[in-house]
Amino acid sequence: MITSQMESAFNEQINAELYSSYLYLAMAAYFQEANLPGFAHWMTIQAQEELFHAMKFYRYLVERGGRVVLEAIAKPPVSWDGPLAVLLATQEHEATVTARINSLMDVAIAQKDHAAVSFLQWFVDEQVEEEDSVQTLVQRLKLIGADGGALYLMDRDLATRVFTPPAQ
Repeated sequence: MITSQMESAFNEQINAELYSSYLYLAMAAYFQEANLPGFAHWMTIQAQEELFHAMKFYRYLVERGGRVVLEAIAKPPVSWDGPLAVLLATQEHEATVTARINSLMDVAIAQKDHAAVSFLQWFVDEQVEEEDSVQTLVQRLKLIGADGGALYLMDRDLATRVFTPPAQ
């Protein structure tokens, strides 16, 4: 059985992961409007990953005998001041997600919930990858600057991203 404190924290995280998916879908729509289909595709994959994360928390909570309580999802922004602003917002959001995962891990450790610690370790590792991935894109976009040809090539590269759900 999962404690009520962990159950509550995991329910909050489910909502946060669903918001992340919603945010990245809004970013995908922004890029689609900006005629950057590769960036839009990359963000759509991000949205799929975040939905996968929400469902991973959902399944875990059910497996531990907890009750899933879904809350309203906040409305994400709908416009940004260009591709770099979107990626910087993504970078900031991923740092927030990392802080949330670390806080969950702190609660699990404090409660000596070894199963939750084991479960959350996957997310700790995942956040290292998430932050690195976005940081790389930010650095590339800064390097490109106002070079439209380079932006086109980056857009084309981002269109090749594939989402392969990790083994459950």
